[in-house]
Amino acid sequence: MRVEAEGVDVEIAGRTIVAGAVLRAEPGTVVGLLGPNGSGKTTLLRTVHRALRPHAGTVHVGGDDVWRLAPRTAARRTAVVMQDDPTDFEFTVREVVELGRVPHQGLLSRDPAADAAIVADAMLTARVDGLADRLVSTLSGGERQRVFLARALAQSTPVLVLDEPTNHLDVRAQVELLELLRGLGVTVVAALHDFNLAAAYCDDVVVMRDGRVVAHGPMADVLVPDLVSRVYGVAVARGTNPLTGRPSFTFAPLPQLEENPCPSPASPLQPSPLP
Repeated sequence: MRVEAEGVDVEIAGRTIVAGAVLRAEPGTVVGLLGPNGSGKTTLLRTVHRALRPHAGTVHVGGDDVWRLAPRTAARRTAVVMQDDPTDFEFTVREVVELGRVPHQGLLSRDPAADAAIVADAMLTARVDGLADRLVSTLSGGERQRVFLARALAQSTPVLVLDEPTNHLDVRAQVELLELLRGLGVTVVAALHDFNLAAAYCDDVVVMRDGRVVAHGPMADVLVPDLVSRVYGVAVARGTNPLTGRPSFTFAPLPQLEENPCPSPASPLQPSPLP
């Protein structure tokens, strides 16, 4: 299912957080949202999954404006794993994952056996089946992250939105998670910090700084050293990962920052507008 955000502006307490943002994800692709801390990635993601209404612009999922969809319909299209998911409740892992089935349940349309099978499969896929009866509040950060992923998988949606899904995970778990996401065949939009993971697993990327999208398009075309250096203020060398054949990046401090470390949206570093 296609995700499309056009000209999204968000203001909070009179301050512009996101301005004129564009994001497009074709069905079945993995799109990485990259940028320094505070660049607006999480805010833009929140507009995509209907948690935050933009002051201007539109967000469409499956061709429909998300704010014209009923909440239950929207929840059947997009599942979310955010960094700030609450963890202080006394729910078991199984109970949390079962919440993913709520959008599909109605007074006359419950199928407990089917729901239980979907929940069990989601826990197995996310590798939390052995934790099913544990309280979420007793788990490590990495374990909790996998629980919330299992809840999203149980939601059975064609779109997944994830904010720093590899946070709290060790290297093996990070790779396994992104391999899993690529293999699902659904549309994935994920904020990421690790450039090498983004290069290894993303089809397209969106790069943000100071609330604006400064580049977007195919990963290999966008993540060129000059742009990355200007956005992050570091020296960048791009090579090829010998294990995957995909780009890989090495970083070092710059001797001194340029006066204008960030390209403007009109910079020649920005790829052509998406079709």
